[in-house]
Amino acid sequence: MTRYVVIGNGVAGVTAAQAIAQSQPGADLHVYAAEPYPYYRRPQLPDYIAGLVTEDDITYRPPQWYAERGIQVHLNCPVVELDAAAYRLRLADGTDVPYDRLLLAMGGVAWMPPVEGVDRRGVFTLRTLDDARTIRAWARESRQAVVVGGGLLGLETARALRALGLEVTVLEVAPYLMPRQLDREGAAVLEILIHRMGIRTETGVVTEAVLGDSAVRAVRLKDGREFPADLVVFSAGIRPEVTLARQAGLVVNRGVVVDKYLQTSAPDIYAAGDVAEANGIVYGIVPAAIEQARVAAANLVSPGSAVYRGTIPTTTLKVVGAELTSIGECVMEADDLVQLRRADPQQGRYRKLAMRDGRIVGAILLNEREHTSAIRQLLERGTDVSAYTDLLLEENPDWKRLLA
Repeated sequence: MTRYVVIGNGVAGVTAAQAIAQSQPGADLHVYAAEPYPYYRRPQLPDYIAGLVTEDDITYRPPQWYAERGIQVHLNCPVVELDAAAYRLRLADGTDVPYDRLLLAMGGVAWMPPVEGVDRRGVFTLRTLDDARTIRAWARESRQAVVVGGGLLGLETARALRALGLEVTVLEVAPYLMPRQLDREGAAVLEILIHRMGIRTETGVVTEAVLGDSAVRAVRLKDGREFPADLVVFSAGIRPEVTLARQAGLVVNRGVVVDKYLQTSAPDIYAAGDVAEANGIVYGIVPAAIEQARVAAANLVSPGSAVYRGTIPTTTLKVVGAELTSIGECVMEADDLVQLRRADPQQGRYRKLAMRDGRIVGAILLNEREHTSAIRQLLERGTDVSAYTDLLLEENPDWKRLLA
């Protein structure tokens, strides 16, 4: 019987394990997780810090769900060595684990930039449930917080700390907030919403040092300004967890390099999710992790049976209480792109459509939920909408007319 092993129990690892179990009932299927917790929803960690959800709320499935499907989950079992030639793993406790086919789904790790003083007490990153527990406990004794990083996670963390009553400042090195999902105009609308919550933002700034004795007392910028803080969270992005792959001699660039079948440079080893680099891209988004996991699972069971063709970058999320959807080439600036915009800052609404050759190739929709489905369909169909640019910017377009 083929022995399937998955390293990592995040969204990619668990999705792949489920797909393998569905196609191969009774398979010899094992998932090894470094953390002591079953799969939980990482995007909800800020809500956990704010006290809006419990640990049970963010735990996706109960233990019996895995048992019923024959998925043997080994928690608190970090893998420290991979011998690709011998088809063997070694766990931190020295146990050797054989495999026939292996999926790397270790995800990513929070990146701590090389800033002076980040080793002081009261300085954190947020990636795991343990991180969230520690931040939540420290926040109870804090009054002022600084979040370094104005991306999605940074803003959600700021919102959580503000909900706990702290004074919060967000520092972002880019010229505006959420540069991966928003353009400058959309970010300006979002910033109004953030300021209404009592969160201060500073963009286009470089964090130079964390000040204090043993514990943090302030953050200093390169321009000399200081922001008092007794709690600092760095939200400077995620890096693929490639330590094990490098040790094993697999080809690694930013992530573990995979082919169209999501196979790595070693036979019978595949990769999916935040750890994988497909077509030169580390997507770092949940939709890509799920799509890659399903393709990788199909090829683990039947090599060469499924091809990964890439993922249209699509992010739908709640950020500081607003609903944001970003699709495709939403933040690109190019001569061949036509940009259509409609903004209502006071209502916190923003709509941007990027068009190429008369077809929508990207969109930013902030608090425009009622229009999201139609715009997504037009993009996916490649519909020529060049004759309807005025209609696209109406407050309530007649989408049926375009989708007919």
